[in-house]
Amino acid sequence: MRYWGYPEYVSVAQKIAKAKRQLENLKKTNPNICPVIIEGNTITKSWWGKAWTKNLESYADYSNRIGRGRSYVRNGFVIDLQIEAGQVDALVCGSSSYPYKIRVTIQELQKEKLISLAKLCNNQINGLEELVEGRFPKNLEELFTEKNQGLFPSNREIKFDCSCPDSAYMCKHVCAVLYAIGARFDADPTLFFKLRGVEFNVFLAKTVEEKMNNMLKNAGKISNRIIADEEAAKLFDIP
Repeated sequence: MRYWGYPEYVSVAQKIAKAKRQLENLKKTNPNICPVIIEGNTITKSWWGKAWTKNLESYADYSNRIGRGRSYVRNGFVIDLQIEAGQVDALVCGSSSYPYKIRVTIQELQKEKLISLAKLCNNQINGLEELVEGRFPKNLEELFTEKNQGLFPSNREIKFDCSCPDSAYMCKHVCAVLYAIGARFDADPTLFFKLRGVEFNVFLAKTVEEKMNNMLKNAGKISNRIIADEEAAKLFDIP
C-alpha cells in the first residue's frame, strides 16, 4: 500500500528476510553463488580490507552514498560477489523482486607503477606471509596507499554499473559492493592483486629480484670485515 504517493514502508527485518529468500532461490540454480556475510559491526578487519575501504571513503564525490552502502552490506544484501582480474560482478537485494546486477571495472595496475613500487619495497618485505598479513614497515603502508600513486585505484581508474533505476553514478547498491569487496579481502588478501591484474607471486618475485640484484652487485665488493690472505697468514703465524 502507498500513502500520498510514497512507497509502502518496509522494515529492515523484512528486507533481510527478502534477501535470504532471494539467496536461497539463487542457490538452487547457481551452486557457485558467494554471498558476503559480515560478522559483528566491523565490515573490514585485515590491513588490506581496511586500506581498501579507506581509499573508497576518500572519494569525496561518493560520500553521500557511503552510509547506506555500509548498511546494505552489514544486513546481508550483497548476496553474490565474484572477483576476477579487473572486474567484480555482484548481486544486491533491493526494492525490486529480483536482485540488482552490479559490475565494478577497475584498470589494471600500470606496469611502470608496479616496477617502481617493487623497487621501493626492496629488502623491506621478508616473504608472502608478511605481505598477505600487511606486516611491513610504516613507510610501505604509506607508499601502498598513496593517492593516485599507490596500489589502490583512484576514482579515475574505477567504473560502476548497476541495473537499478537510480540515476546516481554511484548508487547505494554499488557502494555496498565496494564495501563488500573490502570484506572479501579479509578472507583472501591475494584477491586484491587479482583484481588489480597483478599476479600475487609476480609482485613478490619483483621484490625478491631486487634483493638478488643487490646481492650480486655487492658480491664483488670486499668487505672491511674480511681479512686479506697475507694478513691472515701473519695473524696465525702461517709461513
